[in-house]
Amino acid sequence: MKTETVDGATLETWTVDEVAAAYERHEVVLIDVRTIQEYAFEHIGGALLLPLPFFEARALPGQSDKRIVFLCGSGVRSEKVARACIDAGIARIAHMKGGFGARKTAKLPYVGTNMATGAPQPVNNM
Repeated sequence: MKTETVDGATLETWTVDEVAAAYERHEVVLIDVRTIQEYAFEHIGGALLLPLPFFEARALPGQSDKRIVFLCGSGVRSEKVARACIDAGIARIAHMKGGFGARKTAKLPYVGTNMATGAPQPVNNM
């Protein structure tokens, strides 16, 4: 994990493997900031959706039980949201480097769309 101090707050950039391990241990909440369409087509099972255009840092829950880690398609939007959280006074926040694309490249499972039925389906990606 890479950390950066921004105006006294800590911005963490987690690798795909770090996020996957923490998620498996139920230590983090994943918040996907991609569009509704991107999320509907493929996403990490259990990740919450909060599209960037609707994002308001002040509406986020606290992180006393689980850390918040943002993700997007490539890591650009999630870093933007994480920095907005710092601007809103959140002292420590994280995002996933490389986004959903990096997760797929790492061959980690996700939820995709069955193109024949339109229904969600697990993709083991191995």
